[in-house]
Amino acid sequence: MVRKDAPPRRDRRMQQRLAHGEAAALGELYDRYATLVHGLAHRVLGEDSAADALTREVFVHLWEHPDTYDPEQGPLRSWVAEVTHRLAVRRLRAAGGHGRAATGTGTGEPDAEPDPERELERTVRRASVAARADYIATSLPAPLKAALERAYFQRRDYRQTAADLGITEDEARRRLRLGLQLLATAHDTVPEPGGPV
Repeated sequence: MVRKDAPPRRDRRMQQRLAHGEAAALGELYDRYATLVHGLAHRVLGEDSAADALTREVFVHLWEHPDTYDPEQGPLRSWVAEVTHRLAVRRLRAAGGHGRAATGTGTGEPDAEPDPERELERTVRRASVAARADYIATSLPAPLKAALERAYFQRRDYRQTAADLGITEDEARRRLRLGLQLLATAHDTVPEPGGPV
């Protein structure tokens, strides 16, 4: 029971330290979440220089607005990811959607007139799905993450994954299935442009 309370308490303490202007807290926050922030920013914006700039912007925002984090709403990591995603999408919209997605209609017809608003919505949707999938993948519980890493990055089947992890084949299949179901929710939570909400 005490173990379950530890992360929120740590997150609440971090917020208090930021609110008191403790520079060391910002350094710790950066060390802990810079990779996550840069990765999400790059997924949305599609280029390193833009992701670098957004990473700086996110940490400035976190430093200036620590009061926007509510530990009762979830872990600090989720708040950092949400702020990153929101600022990245805002920057993408301000730039007219010229981020990761290709321009044009995608029909292959040279005379086809692009619809900038529809392209922007598609770009934002793809970026949202990619950012959410990336966040889900990095937030998976360790047993699910270990099974997926072996199956997909090391190209191990479920039997080999079970042997590597010292678990039953049924447990390996269960972990892989659950991990894939969680990753699939990244796509399910973002509505199709022009579709039902």
